[in-house]
Amino acid sequence: MSPKRPRETPTLFAAAGLDHEAPHPLPDRLRPRTLSEVVGQDHILGPDGALTRMLETRTLGSLVFWGPPGTGKTTVARLLADATDLHFEQISAVFSGVADLKKAFDAARARREMGKGTLLFVDEVHRFNRAQQDSFLPVMEDGTVVMVGATTENPSFELNAALLSRARVLVFRSLDAAAIEKLFAHAEAVEGRKLPLDAEARAVLVRMADGDGRASLTLAEEVWRSARADEIFNAAQLQDILQRRAPIYDKSADGHYNLISALHKSVRGSDPDAALYYLARMLDAGEDPLFLARRVVRMAVEDIGLADPQALVIANAAKDAFDFLGHPEGELAIAQAVVYLATAPKSNAVYTAFGTAMQVAKQAGSLLPPKHILNSPTKLMKSEGYGAAYEYDHDAPDAFSGQDYFPEALGRQTFYDPPERGFEREIRKRLDYWAKLRKERGGSR
Repeated sequence: MSPKRPRETPTLFAAAGLDHEAPHPLPDRLRPRTLSEVVGQDHILGPDGALTRMLETRTLGSLVFWGPPGTGKTTVARLLADATDLHFEQISAVFSGVADLKKAFDAARARREMGKGTLLFVDEVHRFNRAQQDSFLPVMEDGTVVMVGATTENPSFELNAALLSRARVLVFRSLDAAAIEKLFAHAEAVEGRKLPLDAEARAVLVRMADGDGRASLTLAEEVWRSARADEIFNAAQLQDILQRRAPIYDKSADGHYNLISALHKSVRGSDPDAALYYLARMLDAGEDPLFLARRVVRMAVEDIGLADPQALVIANAAKDAFDFLGHPEGELAIAQAVVYLATAPKSNAVYTAFGTAMQVAKQAGSLLPPKHILNSPTKLMKSEGYGAAYEYDHDAPDAFSGQDYFPEALGRQTFYDPPERGFEREIRKRLDYWAKLRKERGGSR
């Protein structure tokens, strides 16, 4: 007589008869099954895209996917594992700790011994601390895992340099209107019905998605749930039903970059009225004022520079004032800084000089500074000529020795060329005076 099987206790969902009947959300049902179905990322998945080229060789290195939510980072990682015959393992930095990482690494090693590789997808990878990020390095180096990290934050700021040096960063873009429309069309085909929207309301729904593919399908599902038989929503009805205001512009796509570019160029072009207009449009659209304040600081150093040294001071003060006052009073401080910068004398001389200096520094390599300006704390260094013949400028006439400070192999360079504008007119006079003294006191010593 066979032993009696223990009676299984039904789950709450089974008891209610819902375990097989519960519907899946539309974004889950429409999740791409192949890489060719992914929309909006043609720059990496198109015929000449970075991932397409990798897959042609059937090899995959560690990657970091950087982009806003709802752009397909998790889906692409899963499909990459399928395309390269790797076991897909997913962890989240929000819920995982050192013990979870060790478990995942050990499982990957065991899998590797059996001839199966592992693609370890790490969601929100920037949330791991520095030590946890370092723990990935050995298993990435020896091929135990192909690590694919996903982050919404700038990897240059949030990830260890050592981790970044072992992974390639691929940028995922917010979905444009055409990509969102493709998702809507696909959803309509699967559902077998059109979205109950007129043309204007459909365009508003695209804008409401704000470049997020998952959000667009969630919104579409809400529209179908809300519509009565034969009901067609207009734009006003749509916003009332969804209780969501369509953005004036997409803060992570073309509209955002168009307006911030217009603001910056209006300041550069010394047009305070146009600059105020674009500032107002962005604030009215819900742009983060601190983002605008940071951009104003950039304008101060890039387009005004030393033509008006107070520009940077005022831009930073505006940022601090907003931090102190908050919304809406603090926005006036940003507007004041924008007007000051737009009416200030303009110069990109420091910006240009720094770019040229960086280029020369990279090209010239690790050249030793001239020995006369090196310290000589040991006898050996003194015997090698370190510090020999150095002239202390404060002891020289006019507090200027005229020595050469560039590496001998490089020769004297000129990067900074201030124009005859604003305060840089005075700097120009000083540089010309020092050039005259340098020539009189030994040329390019």
